[in-house]
Amino acid sequence: MLRHVHQVKTLAEGKAIGPANDPSIARSWLRCLEQHQLDPSQPLTPSVLEHGHLLERRERLQRVLEIASGEMNNLHLQLAGSAHAVLLTDARGVILNRVSAAAEQSTFEHAGLWLGADWSEACEGTNGIGTCLVERQPLTIQQEEHFRSCHTGLTCSASPVFDPHGELLAVLDVSTLQDNVSRQSQFHTMALVNLSAKVIESCYFLRRFENDWLLRFHLQAEYVGLFSEGLLAFDGEGRVLAVNQTAINLLGGSRRELLGQSVESLFASRLDDLLALASEQPSASWPLRAQDGRMLFALLRGRARRPVGAVPVVEAASPAVPASICLGDAALQQAFRRALRVIERDVPLLLHGETGSGKEAFAKAVHQAGSRAERPFVALNCAAIPENLIESELFGYRGGSFTGARKEGMRGKLQQADGGTLFLDEIGDMPLALQTRLLRVLDERQVVPIGGEPEPVDVRVISATHRDLRERVAAGLFREDLFYRLDGLAVTLPPLRERSDRGELIEHLLAREARGEAIRLEPAARQALLAYAWPGNVRQLRSVLRAQVALCEDGLIRLADLPADLRLAPVLPAPAPLETNGLLEQAERDALLAALEANHWHVSRTAEQLGISRNTLYRKLQRHGIRREGD
Repeated sequence: MLRHVHQVKTLAEGKAIGPANDPSIARSWLRCLEQHQLDPSQPLTPSVLEHGHLLERRERLQRVLEIASGEMNNLHLQLAGSAHAVLLTDARGVILNRVSAAAEQSTFEHAGLWLGADWSEACEGTNGIGTCLVERQPLTIQQEEHFRSCHTGLTCSASPVFDPHGELLAVLDVSTLQDNVSRQSQFHTMALVNLSAKVIESCYFLRRFENDWLLRFHLQAEYVGLFSEGLLAFDGEGRVLAVNQTAINLLGGSRRELLGQSVESLFASRLDDLLALASEQPSASWPLRAQDGRMLFALLRGRARRPVGAVPVVEAASPAVPASICLGDAALQQAFRRALRVIERDVPLLLHGETGSGKEAFAKAVHQAGSRAERPFVALNCAAIPENLIESELFGYRGGSFTGARKEGMRGKLQQADGGTLFLDEIGDMPLALQTRLLRVLDERQVVPIGGEPEPVDVRVISATHRDLRERVAAGLFREDLFYRLDGLAVTLPPLRERSDRGELIEHLLAREARGEAIRLEPAARQALLAYAWPGNVRQLRSVLRAQVALCEDGLIRLADLPADLRLAPVLPAPAPLETNGLLEQAERDALLAALEANHWHVSRTAEQLGISRNTLYRKLQRHGIRREGD
């Protein structure tokens, strides 16, 4: 600590030694000394927002938080076993979300990484988040490069996230307290953080202008659909609404000069000709010449506008299963059809499955295939939101109902989902007190915000959990009446290692991650992906494919490119063929019933006795139509 304080004070005297030899570190240290009047040796407690103010900031960035949640989990999965915390802050440096291993939460909180903590330079001195906010570029602050000596155990890699108008929207950061952090490992971490930030940025742009025309373009056809592409949104009159930085670089000029321009003044093409090439799900790029003569390649998202007098084309009926989910597994297809039938009758769904097995994707697909597809689909992860925030997130609050509350109040997830579908992920982790309130909402069809009056709500509810809710009921951790209220139809999603459509799913996800780029798998690499046990299920598979697509340079993913733990993992046994003989089916059913009766219908003990997982047992019970009387 004394050495670090000496280095900072030496810089104040006009001499740069140690970390201060880096100009960006020197600039930041001087800001901390001269502008913020900070003392590098003083161990200040973190500045943490009150409950209401934190909720208000989360609501402002609700769409960003929804987009970033999955990307943060994917990033944490890629860094698994490395003792990292993935953080998302707003443009002021306040931490709004954190993903870390449960066992490490207290360690990171001891380091000051609390939800609601202000990590701007003015509060915490030089650090990944605060300095990224000032420098507006990706950077790593490693250990002694921090200004305050109490933070020299941290290493932070942060990347800015910009909105479609070039304003700083958020900061994505990965922090670790490991001692032996090398520069080389941080280059890898920084690359992953920057890539994830660009994913969030692009997804936010695409969603922000989902009701407008969106042109995606690049100088090279193979880069259209990737995160280095130009994005340009325009209205029905062809006036530019927003552009990202790549589009500015490709078209020249400044953002201010491009906004409001006609697309016809930027490209050598009539507006009607452009709109005729639009597609709601474009997949193939086409040549587009800029006004300066350069040849670009482009896709245009939107509903194609046919020329006047054209013969209308009868569109094919929408498929029963949306394109956003792959269901090549016969059992999953049947489960999807059953789930869709019951949800249309307002019967709640309860999805079981291991973490990462695709429960939210399944729920969203059921919503999109139903009669409420145009209404809201609102998701709430009961395990991802701290217990002191979940009540306000779910039920909302009236203005002035507690210290820091917004004057106009806040609509909770239940009100946001009115007329649509509410997806409650990890319902088994919902606090008992909130279970009582949720049961009342489901029974009375009205919600009471904190400090407010009852409001009617009309929501269809889909819940999901990786826990055994019957066991939690027996342990007094989950209300029995709520369990039976949510368990209208139980659907068990198999883990990825047990799905018969693994090959189809790999190709489906690879195509989605490649986004139009021609990328294929070497046969040996494909076999390794098929043979791997995938403890992180579909989420882990998607994360691996995303990283491989980003690193692929010649359109071929080889076995040697895959992570070592995946290449060297033991091979999964080939899936057993489905038993279609009636005698074998009956014998299995009888054996299951006998085992359940012997164990007094205790699912975990029965699964252990049979040598299978609980999820596999649930799937077999569902296939054979076995339910305990009274359930």
